Amino acid sequence: MLSQKTRYAIRAMQHLADAYGQGPVPLAEIAAVQNIPAKFLTVILSELTRVGIVASQRGKDGGYWLGVSPIDITYGDLIRTMRGSLALVPCASRFAHETCRNCLDEKDCRTRALMLQVRDATADLLDGIRLSDPIELAPASDDDVGRDAAE
Repeated sequence: MLSQKTRYAIRAMQHLADAYGQGPVPLAEIAAVQNIPAKFLTVILSELTRVGIVASQRGKDGGYWLGVSPIDITYGDLIRTMRGSLALVPCASRFAHETCRNCLDEKDCRTRALMLQVRDATADLLDGIRLSDPIELAPASDDDVGRDAAE
């Protein structure tokens, strides 16, 4: 499951992608429109600025903007930047691999084998969608609500 911080980062980056090429976007605007607490957003944008995905300018006419074109940022890159991995379990991570505690030897673990497949499918999907790509909104259904409650 994505952390709240990662979900906020995605929304903030989508906001900046929508304003790409229009100059700095004030933090207060992003926070208000995207319903993100301003203090938390400051931390998130600072992290993204440190890695060069976002640029910033202080002052009256300051704000934040994408440091690279939205066509060059995939959702996979963004989630890895915020979360460190796309894997659901640490033993299935490519870049942040850790052996699971209280588990079988990795070569004998069918759960790890399954999670490797999930990670690869997730990476294929998220690495193929760029911040510049339109995302079609899907209406919520009763099935989605019931499924979320069961999780």
